[in-house]
This record gives sequence, structure tokens and C-alpha cells, in this order.
Amino acid sequence: MPNSNEQIAKKAVGKVAAELIKDEMIVGLGTGSTAAYFIDYLIARCREGLKISAIATSEHSEQQARKGGIPILDINALSLIDVVVDGADEIDRCKRMIKGGGGALLREKIVANMAREMIVIVDENKVVKHLGAFPLPVEIVAFAHEVTFRKIQACGYAGAFRLNSNGNLYLTDNGNYIVDIKFATPLSSPEKDNEILHSIPGVVETGFFFNLAGRVLVGHDDGSVNTIVKESVLI
Repeated sequence: MPNSNEQIAKKAVGKVAAELIKDEMIVGLGTGSTAAYFIDYLIARCREGLKISAIATSEHSEQQARKGGIPILDINALSLIDVVVDGADEIDRCKRMIKGGGGALLREKIVANMAREMIVIVDENKVVKHLGAFPLPVEIVAFAHEVTFRKIQACGYAGAFRLNSNGNLYLTDNGNYIVDIKFATPLSSPEKDNEILHSIPGVVETGFFFNLAGRVLVGHDDGSVNTIVKESVLI
């Protein structure tokens, strides 16, 4: 649960992002606590007359949007959307990200790759010099999941299956499992780690997001937000 200062930052950045959305846009709705604030503010704007439609990166975000009256489109009827607004668990100076703390990494990556622009919304604590302090989610198929996990370990990675609140294996919206990999040191070449993990049969997707972030909105605990445009240095 975010502390009060984090909530201030998340709410501020969610509101600024919602104000960037224009009439007739098709909007990708991210997943996670910061994205939830964005969706709330977007619902408020729609009630004031903004006309948009959306696709969601998780069942939770879809339910939130539908409850607020935002029309949800069939993703299979689309090839391109105007924008996706989503959070990140970590983002570095090269705009490389670790995402998937909310369990929606696969759908988030699919939707991000459909968008003309990905607007990333984070609180200042998510901006890091190097990726790797936050565990990397890796989504794997349920079939032979222990085999896949052992292969991940054989490649030198330490981690554990994500569990839900009752102690059972966490199940994604896609019916897959998640292994959260913990790194002992900051990552010098996350692209190489991504390549290794993707080479393992049974790995569906990783929480590494490269070359996707456009504008990055950073919220601060005083309620201010600074916008960082593409190709800028974050730190």
C-alpha cells in the first residue's frame, strides 16, 4: 500500500495524464496503482463530456473503466490505438523499464506495441539509475512450469513463483504463472538478460520494456509533476 506521499505523487501524475487525452482517442488503459488513479481521473473527464473509447491491459482495469462508463472495444478489431497510459515499477535514464508488478506484463506489452505513443506515469521513487532493484516478473506457461523454472535457475537466475493471498500460485489473466527474479546487483545489460530469458521454452514474456516509452510523467510528493519527452535523460 503506498504511503501518503506516494499517493499524492500518483494522484498528481494520474490527473496530468488524464488531461492529455483528447476527444475521439482510443486509449490503452494500464494496470497498477498509478494507472488506477489515471483511470479514475479519465472517468471524471468522460462524465464532463470527453468522448473516448478504450482497451484495457487487465481484467481489473477493464472492470474499473466499464463501471465508470468508459466504452471498451474489442482489441481484435484494432491494429493501432492512439495512446496507452501505464505505470512502471522501475524506469532508467535510457527509458528502459521493469513492469509487471501488477501481473499484467504480457497484455501491457501487447497494448504498448499497438500504441502511437506510450505515456509512462510514475512517482519519483520509480526513476532509477540502473534497473534491477525491483524483481523482474517473468510470465511462464502452466504446462511444465517447474521444468521451465529449473531452466531459468540453470541460466543463473534466482527467483520464486509469485503466490496469491491464499498461498496458491498466482494466475495471470492469461492463465499463466509468474516467476519473480531477484538480481543481486544492478543490471549493466538488461537487453542481454531479456534475450537469455526469452530463449527458454515455456517463457511467454518478461517484464523488461525497451524502446516503448514516449513521454514520461514523474509525480512528486509535493503534488508537482514534470514531463520528460522522448530522448531526454531522466536523471
